[in-house]
Amino acid sequence: MGTILLQNASIIDSQSPEKRDGHHVVIEDNKIKEVSDKPITTSIEQKIDLAGKTLIPGLIDAHVHVKATDINIGKLSDYPITYLTAGAGKLMKEMLMRGFTSVRDTGGADKGLADAVDEGLFIGPRLFVSGLSLTQTGGHGDFRSSTLSASPVTCACQLSTQPLGRIADGVDECRRAARDELRKGAHQIKIMAGGGVASPTDPIQNTQYSVDEIRAICEEAEAWNTYVCAHAYIPKAIIRAINNGVRTIEHGNLLDNESAKVMARNNAYLVPTNITYQALYKHGREFGFPQTSMDKLGDVLEVGLRAIEIANNNNVKIGHGSDLLGKCQTYQSDEFLLKAEVLGNYEAIRQATQVNAEILNMSDQLGVVKSGALADLVVIDGDPVADISLLTNQGQHMPAIMKNGVFFKHEL
Repeated sequence: MGTILLQNASIIDSQSPEKRDGHHVVIEDNKIKEVSDKPITTSIEQKIDLAGKTLIPGLIDAHVHVKATDINIGKLSDYPITYLTAGAGKLMKEMLMRGFTSVRDTGGADKGLADAVDEGLFIGPRLFVSGLSLTQTGGHGDFRSSTLSASPVTCACQLSTQPLGRIADGVDECRRAARDELRKGAHQIKIMAGGGVASPTDPIQNTQYSVDEIRAICEEAEAWNTYVCAHAYIPKAIIRAINNGVRTIEHGNLLDNESAKVMARNNAYLVPTNITYQALYKHGREFGFPQTSMDKLGDVLEVGLRAIEIANNNNVKIGHGSDLLGKCQTYQSDEFLLKAEVLGNYEAIRQATQVNAEILNMSDQLGVVKSGALADLVVIDGDPVADISLLTNQGQHMPAIMKNGVFFKHEL
């Protein structure tokens, strides 16, 4: 890879809300070797003068589904896995070109896809995969219609209802399913702890998985030195999940003060994904989102930003996610606009860098511009703290994007 010197950068990262002008960054192989406010005069192969452009850490999206190539998740099982994988390749490249150098896939992507990206077979962000998400029968991950009879299998853990999830019922099946996903290379485990929008049969207001099942899954993740993230909207589902070992709550649109206090007390994270509801409201019918799911959108659409405010007021750590499906994936960066309405521009950036790096257990390696960190960097024309829209528009304000010390976009 060699050595690269980025000169005259204005750095924005979690170390300070103020831009650090006139800085110089040395990249050696895939790591940041040095960051200095003084000129670096040592002999370096490649020198690039950023001329005061902004340099930020590579962005991180903590809630994506790279195999969700169709907005109707229930239809994904109709596609050959090869087709979905090819579609994932396209989606991942587009994510990287928006400045997302790392993403956490919360259902569908596996170690094989992560390895393919690492080895250069696909161009895309660094993948932190959950394998197949775990759902109970009739839960958010069960996309069988209410008219479909139960399959004649001896164990529900044999059911994979579509390419994003698998059914596991009872403590033993849940343990087995969690162990199996970890065996196959999952970085973390994803469970469905309450009702959802995209699934056909479960109401938003229900809870899913017993406390014993949740605890068993969390025990297995803890045994592998990792954690569980849980889909949950309502306070009761959030509290049950957190009190039984879950570390991150996905969505959380109906969070209240009581559930927020439980999260804060347990050092848990909230990963809001408000852009997906906005995009579905605008384009769901046009792109083929099922009517049963459109009917449930109203329960979560208007309250999501209020949940972020409640979380922030209760000192809950807030990450950054998108959870977009199919053709709506192009809206990924617009989550910044929604976050900034509530928390301000700098905090929206910090959550997509430093906080998400914490969620991934990659603090000091990702989400920061400092010596020893991985060289995931994005150059921006302008100051995103002053104008958060510079992070949107499909990366058009990003003349350079580097992941792991390699330029994947270089228009400087």
